[in-house]
Amino acid sequence: MHRSRVKGALTRRHLMGLAAGFLPLKGWAGDDEDDKRPSASSTSAAVLASAGLSGQRIVVAGGGMAGMTAAKYLRLWGGSGVQVTLVEPDAVYTSSIMSNLVLNGSRNIDSLRFKRDALTTKYGVVRKPGQVVAVDALARTVTVSDKSVLAYDRLVLAPGVSFDDAHGLTQADYETRTPHAWRAGAQTTLLRNQVAAMRNGDIFVMTIPKSPYRCPPGPYERACVVADYLKRAKGPNCKVLVLDENLAIQAERHTFELAFSTLHAGVIEYVPGVSHIVIDPTTKRVSYVDPVGGTQVVPARVVNPIVPHRASGSAAGGWLARAGLNNSADGRWASVDVLSYESTAPGAQGVHVIGDAASCGMPKAGHVANQEAKICADAILRLLAGGQPFGQPVANSACFSPITATKASWLTAVYQYDATERKMKVASSGGQTLVNGLPATATESSSIDGDNFENMSIWFRTLMADTTA
Repeated sequence: MHRSRVKGALTRRHLMGLAAGFLPLKGWAGDDEDDKRPSASSTSAAVLASAGLSGQRIVVAGGGMAGMTAAKYLRLWGGSGVQVTLVEPDAVYTSSIMSNLVLNGSRNIDSLRFKRDALTTKYGVVRKPGQVVAVDALARTVTVSDKSVLAYDRLVLAPGVSFDDAHGLTQADYETRTPHAWRAGAQTTLLRNQVAAMRNGDIFVMTIPKSPYRCPPGPYERACVVADYLKRAKGPNCKVLVLDENLAIQAERHTFELAFSTLHAGVIEYVPGVSHIVIDPTTKRVSYVDPVGGTQVVPARVVNPIVPHRASGSAAGGWLARAGLNNSADGRWASVDVLSYESTAPGAQGVHVIGDAASCGMPKAGHVANQEAKICADAILRLLAGGQPFGQPVANSACFSPITATKASWLTAVYQYDATERKMKVASSGGQTLVNGLPATATESSSIDGDNFENMSIWFRTLMADTTA
């Protein structure tokens, strides 16, 4: 991704716009009187829906950022003409966004929990406890873990990711000894307790898988947050060793190179291009091949393996794989038509895949999942009403990264549909065209400061309210 640094900070209006997102069907792209610009779409999906939908059945499988947003906006825009059922085993969602701040004690896990009640009470979404275990695209049915079968006119899959056994570790190791904590919850608390028990001079080792993975800047911000905590709470001689299977930092490169070399100099050691990582879950010894220094062995006190992951159900024998929906080249993700997020797999008409499970040209991140869900909901309502998906979708990706307990940075990018390549690409306009009041290109904060840290909370609250409230 191309990034250009810009001076200044995101304003509160920009934050609200980025977090909520503004799609063509909403009619206006601003939130104050002098910034109201006509939408690029003359007829919204909501108008089409109110004019022609009746009794359409939509099943949404998975209640994370993508699934909740899709269910909410399908009902908000589709009204009584659509019946939306959300299949999700848990009544409460735990946000992975901001979960790195649990590791330094700035937040606790309870502050990241959000109820799904408003989806039912405010929008009329039917909630079905359970998980999808089979998809029959020909019969247009899904089977749920309680063996019930739901019929649908359109199916939205937002299953999230599952984590591979890697580096000599098993799922049981992740749960009890070497947590990846890349899905917020019990593993986050376990990792927090392990970090809190470290002593001056101990080593924290983190591994980063090859891209694509969930939340591109997340591992680097975690390294910063842990390093900052260890310096303040444990002493100057702790070390954070970051073993990256990628050849370079994957997001906010300027920010993290600066943070590693200045704010956390002497604590964080970043090693790119590593291979052959092996972790002993009992002794916490980590061996790896450094492309410069050869084979290395490190006696770690805490090991945080962010391991390779894939769309849930895409492993051999999994429900997504049995349905043929893991149709990316490597079989790990679901390839989709980004005008509608409908699967491009043969025979999968009417099945849409959004969020981290989809391969769509945009990062795998919570804010992006919210954006994909709205584009998908808009397209589904247009299709059900006999129309076609909007042909010029625009989405934005925004992310704040805590660098210390009081300072943060940010990155934002605007994506637009490229009709030639049929994918979403970072917009490039020389910074002249404004989308939601921001230059239509990728921009990175020029500073790491307290204002960004304060704005991070505003962005998070707005995004979660747009998704869950």
